[in-house]
Amino acid sequence: MTLFTTDTETIVKPTVDDGDHDRYSHYVKKDEILPSTIEGTPVKALCGKVWVPTRDPKRYPVCPTCKEIMESLSDG
Repeated sequence: MTLFTTDTETIVKPTVDDGDHDRYSHYVKKDEILPSTIEGTPVKALCGKVWVPTRDPKRYPVCPTCKEIMESLSDG
């Protein structure tokens, strides 16, 4: 006799984007940049994107959503 259970459990595992798909530079908190570079920890941009930066941000245009949010913060 084999016993089966019908219990289910949802495991939430956040995904971290590699940052390659959109080719934008994003605004993040300055104090998150160095730890991310050294330890490889993810950062969160103003637009909500979470990823581990691996590319030179100077090579890409600024994310339009990040730029809009930053400008709205500067206006206040």
